[in-house]
Amino acid sequence: MIISVNWLKKFVPDLPEIDELSKLIGTRLVEVESIENLNEKYKDVVIARVISAKKVEGSDHLNLCKIDDGGKRDGVERDENGFIQVVCGAPNVREGLFVAWLPPKAIVPETFGGENFQLSARKLMGNMSNGMIASLRELGLGDEHDGILEISPEAFENGLQAGDSFAEKFELNDYLLEVENKSLTHRPDCFGIIGFAREVAGILGQKFVEPDFIKQSDFGFEVNNDKSITVDAQDSEICERYTAAVFDVSDISKNPNLTLEETYLLRSGMRPIDVITDLANELMLETGQPLHTFDFDKLVKINGSENVKMTVRKAFENEELELLDGRKIKMSQNDIVIATGENGENAVALAGAMGGKSTEIDENTTRILVESATFNLYNLRNTQMRHGIFSEAITRFTKGVPEMMSRKVLDLFGVQLLALGGKSLSEIADSKGDFYYNKSEISVSKDKINQILGTNFSSEEIQKTLENVGILTKNDNSETFVVPFWRNDLHIEEDLIEEVGRLNGYDNIKLQLPKRTFRAVKKAKIDLLQSEIREILVASGANEILTYTFVHGDLLKKAGQDPKNAYKIVNSISPELQYYRQTLTPSLLSKVNQNIRAGFSEFAIFEMNKITQKTLGLNEENVPFEQKKLAFVYVKSKGENAFFEVKNYAEFLFKKLGLKVEFVKFDLSKSPLSTEFEPKRSALIQVSNSEGKKILGVIGEFKKKIQKALKLPESTAGFELDLGILLENTGKTSVKIKDFSKFQSVERDISINVDESRQFAEIFDIFKDISSEFKGVEIETLPIDIFNNGDGTKNISIRFKITPFEKTLNGDEIRDIMQKIEEKAVKNGGKII
Repeated sequence: MIISVNWLKKFVPDLPEIDELSKLIGTRLVEVESIENLNEKYKDVVIARVISAKKVEGSDHLNLCKIDDGGKRDGVERDENGFIQVVCGAPNVREGLFVAWLPPKAIVPETFGGENFQLSARKLMGNMSNGMIASLRELGLGDEHDGILEISPEAFENGLQAGDSFAEKFELNDYLLEVENKSLTHRPDCFGIIGFAREVAGILGQKFVEPDFIKQSDFGFEVNNDKSITVDAQDSEICERYTAAVFDVSDISKNPNLTLEETYLLRSGMRPIDVITDLANELMLETGQPLHTFDFDKLVKINGSENVKMTVRKAFENEELELLDGRKIKMSQNDIVIATGENGENAVALAGAMGGKSTEIDENTTRILVESATFNLYNLRNTQMRHGIFSEAITRFTKGVPEMMSRKVLDLFGVQLLALGGKSLSEIADSKGDFYYNKSEISVSKDKINQILGTNFSSEEIQKTLENVGILTKNDNSETFVVPFWRNDLHIEEDLIEEVGRLNGYDNIKLQLPKRTFRAVKKAKIDLLQSEIREILVASGANEILTYTFVHGDLLKKAGQDPKNAYKIVNSISPELQYYRQTLTPSLLSKVNQNIRAGFSEFAIFEMNKITQKTLGLNEENVPFEQKKLAFVYVKSKGENAFFEVKNYAEFLFKKLGLKVEFVKFDLSKSPLSTEFEPKRSALIQVSNSEGKKILGVIGEFKKKIQKALKLPESTAGFELDLGILLENTGKTSVKIKDFSKFQSVERDISINVDESRQFAEIFDIFKDISSEFKGVEIETLPIDIFNNGDGTKNISIRFKITPFEKTLNGDEIRDIMQKIEEKAVKNGGKII
């Protein structure tokens, strides 16, 4: 982004030398990447008056001119009247014209910094030519080369005189600062000269004088109600505010000469087009608020009525639009369009990016409709990348233009257009009516500011620092500040504290190390627990991953969660990362397909991180409560019964932590965010302590629609645990040490046929304490399979691992044990098959 120092001076007249200024800006606002001294480029250009212009004999285009430079240039050959002879081939050279003269030894501005072509006095067709009379191209101010630049005395308040400095008259005795604007992404106000100047004033310790259109609530232009227009911003999410007005521009003169305003556009990197568009672009560069102009008569034709309705809506999928640059694009629903017609059916502009060809203003335009609006920056970032549009306007929109600025700048445009000879044809149509803006306040004490910054500012110094940049105190309360509408980046105490430190200069804060004890910091219990869990799960063969805390709204919907219960990030770095996630499991599931495509057919992944949701409420600092969770997912690209595999991992973890849990019937009301789990193939994990029973988490397989939406294999299961509850219950269970058996274990499987309505956990619990019924042996039960017969019954297969501690069991003893197990199954309503 290019900042003109002369433009800054219009709002902050008292600026230091350029080196000091750039250093202060670089340390307290934004990095200055380069400085260009425009005066060096134009210092030798002189405004001269053509005294005479006669055709050169034998030439069909050359003219022998006498020019008056007011005697300002030394070392140039002159005639008896003090005039200078120059040969010029431009068709528009004539007597009385004011021109830009490049004397001998001057460097042609077009070549400055490159070839550095230096002029000399030389003969053309036998006539001495002292330098040259320049065109816009040779001055580096445009592409026109058909004729020389004509300078109009009426363009300047004090007129023109021969010998005036071209650089001074056109204020090209300027410095251009190229700043690295990525660090200003959160500061849309600084993308306008006014906002940048306000910051410079604050850095210099000067009180910024706000322009009238900012500080006056009644600022505006005289309205004529000849035309009725209506605006409809269908969704405040995509357009916070839309304003428009109609003007008659038929009496505005088209100035063919170079104007001072055009030079400011050129030095800022923009090309002058016409009086109306140039005014809109000038105000955009000055205020940071883009404007767009439509040919009103063309809109009327498309609309079908003089009562034009402008609608802001999302584009239809594959809707087509021809842009001003001649490109025809196909749009998606992520694009925002400006449309007209009774139902907004006719798209006429790609909102925030580029206007449509069908409503382009041209030399025949007599009436215009001007829009000033704010659009969703995330939609426009998407539009910017998809359609390859990187205009000055969309650059500003993608930083989040303050919505109140749109109304104020349209007022300013109207005032300046009427001063040029335009007429108002309508009132301003505003999608928010007369609504101004909700003023927000931030309270912060002097002591807290000084404590955090390590300073000793007085209340008066703090107040003056902030008031210099428009952050005023509320009434007489020196600790409560009103956030101005252009500062949508200020929300909390720390934001104001940062402002105080930054504007006064962090380099001015006395360097002093904070005092602290040399005693080692004891690790928090939750950190110790996470380290232990990490070691256990990694030892079991799982891989820890780290995913973004913020997720796309589509992922929440795919997991069956309500995005309205999630906190939406206002200034997210990407549309993909707009919501603070409510649980961890969806994030893990979104990575499953990527790993399968990478060639991993069987794996387990886990993550420990924070989550939050609106139902958790806010803490005493008015920020969302957060919870720490552990999520685990097991995947096998081919297979089934993933539930038992993931249950083995969970039981291994609980065993290592010395925690006794129960797997109980799944109940969504007790774990309302576990919407991705299939109720018939899932269970709640419950712990018991002196305070009663608590739900630790959920374990199970995932719904078919989740599998389809996230491209998961059928054999995918997982669990998610609350680390806070886990911490409360670990270390409280007494650990029993048992000997290893010296005798061989044996395994036997049985299949039990039961009614399909009976839960697996109910059958499995029949054998929970089976070891107590036999002396000298330990029996461990392991799930194997569940098979639905389709006739109202299902088969449950269980493996029994029998370990003797006194002797090796013979066949008869093993059969006796299994017979008693089978009898127990039959007694509880099962049938051995």
